[in-house]
This record gives sequence, C-alpha cells and structure tokens, in this order.
Amino acid sequence: MTTLLIGLLIPLLGTMLGASFVFFMKRDMPERLQKALLGFASGVMVAASVWSLLIPAIEAEAHTGPWAVMPAAVGFLLGILFLLAIDELTPHLHVGANTPEGPRSRLSRTAMLALAVTIHNLPEGMAVGVVLAGATQGTAGLSLSAAIAVSLGIAIQNIPEGAIISMPMRAAGNSRAKSFLIGSLSGVVEPIGGLLVILLAAWLAPILPYLLAFAAGAMLYVVVEELIPEASQGTHSNLSTIGFAIGFVLMMVLDVVLG
Repeated sequence: MTTLLIGLLIPLLGTMLGASFVFFMKRDMPERLQKALLGFASGVMVAASVWSLLIPAIEAEAHTGPWAVMPAAVGFLLGILFLLAIDELTPHLHVGANTPEGPRSRLSRTAMLALAVTIHNLPEGMAVGVVLAGATQGTAGLSLSAAIAVSLGIAIQNIPEGAIISMPMRAAGNSRAKSFLIGSLSGVVEPIGGLLVILLAAWLAPILPYLLAFAAGAMLYVVVEELIPEASQGTHSNLSTIGFAIGFVLMMVLDVVLG
C-alpha cells in the first residue's frame, strides 16, 4: 500500500519542484531553456507510452497470437479520440496563448488555464494508475519497480511543466507564493486520476490491456497536439530536439533497468 501511495505522489512532487523555480528565477524562463524542457517532456512521454504502456498491452495478450496487437491498437485510438473530444468540448487556454480554445465561455483566464493543465495532466495520472494496477495484478509481467519507473519518469517531465506554468504566472504580476501554488495545483489531477484507476482495478482487470494503450494514446495526443508544436515554433528548435532525445533515452533506461 505504501508503494502504491509513493507511486501516486511522486509525479505531484515533480510538479511542485518545478513550480518552486519561481522562488529562484527573477525573470521569465529563458526561451532556450523552455524549448529544451518542452522537448525533454515530450521525449519522456513518448518513451513511457511505448515501453511502459503499449508493449505491456501487447505482451498481456500474447496468448492470442497475431491478434495480440488488437487491444493495443483499439485502446490507443480510443485514447486519441477521448483527448480530442475533451479538447474540443472544454474551454481552455494554453500557457502563453492569447486565444482560448474549445467552445465560447465566460470563464476567467485563470480557470481556462487550469482546465488546459487538467487536460494535459489527466492522461499522465491515468498512465501511472493503470501501470500500478497492472503491477499489483501481475499483468504482462509488470512489476512494482517498473511502475515506479513510470511514476519517476513522469515526475521528471513534470519538473519543467511546473516551471513553465508558474513562471508566466509570476511574470503576469502574481506573487511568488500564488504562482507556486497554482503551478503545484496543476499536478493534483494526476494522483487523483491514478487513484481512481487503482480503486476500479478489480472491475477493470479484463480490459487492462486496452487501458494501458488508452493511456498511451492520450499521452501521445498531448505530445503531438501541444508539446511538440510549442517546442518547434520560432528559433532554437534544435534545443527541443536535443531535449527530446535526452528525455526519451532517460525514460527508456529507467523502464528497462527498473523493470
């Protein structure tokens, strides 16, 4: 039980650590650093989607022969469609953007920014929860150490995410404490989402391979729709590529070594 709790809370701690940068940095985050961190976060999420979610989803159905790939394919596409629907139906505002997305709303900019962050973090929380649930049930040979590796990898990519959220808040005139609080709260949805998946694990066991792939699809939607475009626009996009490579390799190594 303690291991499950630690696994759920590690990503939130990563977000809080990143948000704490607001106490040490006087100005906006340098563009080059932001590009590198966005690329790093993308690399971590892509590697986690492949090694920790899609491959275990396929291995869990290995007994079905060539059809083993079907749950992963179906779950992956459903994850993409789920995030696409949320993106279209929820009014939200991405960090650094001036024009809200989704349906028209009278919500404040802060509320719409919070919704954008929730959309971003939901699949990460689901990924941690479903891997922890799979580890407790022994699905596809998933171990608790492998689940902790996923949690740690997402926590590492949450560090730049927390900073990227809190720093613009400070630049907009908010106090350091308020900016830190908003940046930290952006990660709360992750342990909540992960806990819900674990609590429902007994009922979700038959479709766990689909859920693993679903979380992978949802995470990759965020990478392709948000992180990579932000990291590639403007100058210094080569730094985001380098960051992607480092993040990808780090997550791959974590999964193999700890798994």
